[in-house]
Amino acid sequence: MNAKRKIGLYGGSFDPVHLGHLLVAQAACEEMGLERLFFIPAAQSPFKPDTAPTPSAERLRLLRLALAGKNNYEIDEQEIVRGGVSYTIDTVRNYVRRFPEVELFYLIGADHIPSLSKWRGAGELARLLEFVAIPRPGEPEASFPAPFRGRTLKGYPLGVSASQIRERVKAGLPIEHLVVPSVAEAIRNYHLYL
Repeated sequence: MNAKRKIGLYGGSFDPVHLGHLLVAQAACEEMGLERLFFIPAAQSPFKPDTAPTPSAERLRLLRLALAGKNNYEIDEQEIVRGGVSYTIDTVRNYVRRFPEVELFYLIGADHIPSLSKWRGAGELARLLEFVAIPRPGEPEASFPAPFRGRTLKGYPLGVSASQIRERVKAGLPIEHLVVPSVAEAIRNYHLYL
């Protein structure tokens, strides 16, 4: 019997995409044996309802630059196209329809694990996929509440966040070692996060 193909789903604002995101993606592909990993930028995060993200065209431009030449990564624009608040269950249902014969893994910040049972369609999510927790440096490993299945990534936790990068840009501080060079250049050229 052949093992099921494995696909990873990586949702987030990616505002902007940074090296922490890329290291998590690499660790997930290696540790989970993922054939493909989809970066799925949210139109509006349900976790940040009062925060307007940078326009989607700019976030997509930066993602394309960061992922250039990476054959096992893809950008999925469905949440941006759908608009409104981006709920994981809507996206996961789409993947179940498109890829009925694969095993799905959804990357999630470890800080979101305690609230999984409050997510829209939580029971269905627990049935359809396995979660992969992204640890924060220095934080204890979180356990998944029943009925959720999940495991925690071992490799590459990096204490960098998109909000820190936005603050550094606004303050005129360098970001070159926090994002790929083409992303740093685009942020500078398009005067983002000022």
